[in-house]
Amino acid sequence: MRVMLRAHFDTVAANEGIKSGALPAAVGRMMDTLKPEAAYFGLSEGVRTCWLVFDMQDSSQLPPVGEDLFMQFNAEVEISPVMNRDDLAKGLEALKATSG
Repeated sequence: MRVMLRAHFDTVAANEGIKSGALPAAVGRMMDTLKPEAAYFGLSEGVRTCWLVFDMQDSSQLPPVGEDLFMQFNAEVEISPVMNRDDLAKGLEALKATSG
């Protein structure tokens, strides 16, 4: 299932992570593990934020996905199902077929 991860990084913890190299290392591990189809980094709600869209094969992936971010950077992490345009079209077509 295609999902989007949004992580807000605690400013103090992220500052330390940048100085020590832990933040770029954690982001690199996350990218290598999740192999996202899209990754964006910027500011949201006044804090460093990343958005990753990736395929979650199984819900058992949830704990390892966020744990590094929670433990090292006091991050607030959300993971939500999302669709691309093709997924939406397929879903709307299925809805149309069932509503007759």
